[in-house]
Amino acid sequence: MVSKNQIKLITSLQQKKYRKEHKMFLAEGRKVIQELLQSNFELESLFATSAIFPEINPNKINLVTDAELKKISALATANDCLAVFKIPNQKEKSDSGLIVALDDIRDPGNLGTIIRLCDWFGIKDLICSEETVDIYNPKVVQATMGSIARVNVSYLNLENYIKETKLPVFGTFMDGKNIYKTELPKEGIIVMGNEANGISATIEKLAQNRLSIPRFGDLQQTESLNVATATSIILSEFKRNF
Repeated sequence: MVSKNQIKLITSLQQKKYRKEHKMFLAEGRKVIQELLQSNFELESLFATSAIFPEINPNKINLVTDAELKKISALATANDCLAVFKIPNQKEKSDSGLIVALDDIRDPGNLGTIIRLCDWFGIKDLICSEETVDIYNPKVVQATMGSIARVNVSYLNLENYIKETKLPVFGTFMDGKNIYKTELPKEGIIVMGNEANGISATIEKLAQNRLSIPRFGDLQQTESLNVATATSIILSEFKRNF
């Protein structure tokens, strides 16, 4: 049974201001919840249509009907379980190694996929501009498929961060150097830009190294790659020789 107060709280967590106020976020589906349970994230409560996750304290489990779960789900088609987790304090970011920085990424699916890519390629730190979509947006959490537990994501003033770093900064541009013919280092910051506008003019001035992914299509008419797709290609090239 889900109480009216629980419904009100859970549905409010679909909005950033209430996630910030309550310091909690939603996760849906067995895989995502299992990954978070095995990490340092602290479970607040679980709502499920059957008895699953026997390792959870019974006091935190609420058995609900499909109809009740649908009421509190942020998804168009509800899973069989939904969990509320506490938002942890932001960890210290690293100043070494290979780091991905996002300049105003707005699509939750893109951010979630990029977090998964960072996890896959061993990128421990992801830096997000303050305008980038919230990592605890339910659609972002869903798209990470659990990788949110293994990548350290920091939100900060991207311009100041890049100005202060001692690492080389790589920007992705249509007119940059061919990434397949460029010698790439083990360490650096890779900046990926907004879906519609690319890297902002302010950040572009700070990117000493301009990279591009060349088009091979005969017609050469495709304007750009999806930012998550571009990130996968670029990370693959940076990691290929190491």
